[in-house]
Amino acid sequence: MKPDQPTLGQLLRNLRARNGWTLKEMSARSGIPMSTLSKVEHDRLTLTYDKLLQLSQRLRIRMSELFAESSEPDETKVTARRSIGQLERAVRVTTPNYDYHYLCTELRRKRMIPIITTIRAKSLAEFGDLVRHSGEEYIYVLKGQVEVHTEFYDPVLLGEGESIYIDSNMGHAYLAAPGCDEATTIGVCSSAEEDLMSSLLGLHGTDQSNPPAPANEGEADMRPVKRRTLDRRRARSADA
Repeated sequence: MKPDQPTLGQLLRNLRARNGWTLKEMSARSGIPMSTLSKVEHDRLTLTYDKLLQLSQRLRIRMSELFAESSEPDETKVTARRSIGQLERAVRVTTPNYDYHYLCTELRRKRMIPIITTIRAKSLAEFGDLVRHSGEEYIYVLKGQVEVHTEFYDPVLLGEGESIYIDSNMGHAYLAAPGCDEATTIGVCSSAEEDLMSSLLGLHGTDQSNPPAPANEGEADMRPVKRRTLDRRRARSADA
């Protein structure tokens, strides 16, 4: 039998306890009077939609969290999925700017994509337009130096052992830093969208010099996607 759904008061108390806030601190952060919050926490008052929206925006939480949170830990479904990442079984994609090795391709409907990348492009003119795709990504530099360009920030230089985490919807480009012929990174792209792999491959052509072995679990065929992007970038490189 499922436990009763927690009240809004219980949800707010749990939220405040998780963050270690006093009622006064939560009031200051949310802009809602202490007396109101106290009454809500003791289930003597509820909040209007406008106040709930204010609470979620000020505290930087999704509105759904105010209704979906449970006072009991959710039972986690164990799928026992596992995949060993091997370069010889990776989907290899070669472009003028990068060599990509997409790992663990036998698992379908992944929410994160592990990638080893060799970076060759040395300038934005050579790279072309900044790329964008859904989700977020984390990049760690294994070898060389990487110059990271993003839509809303100044370029940043990353050396071996340094990393960056970005919103992938923001335009971005990874370049080999000045004085570095090429750099190698390992990264993870994640998204709630199930077709993330197709979206990533759609950013570049798939001139694969090392296609993968047949997938055990049937991930979609990843080869024939949008060659015109690659052709356009090759044309830019030829004109440079």
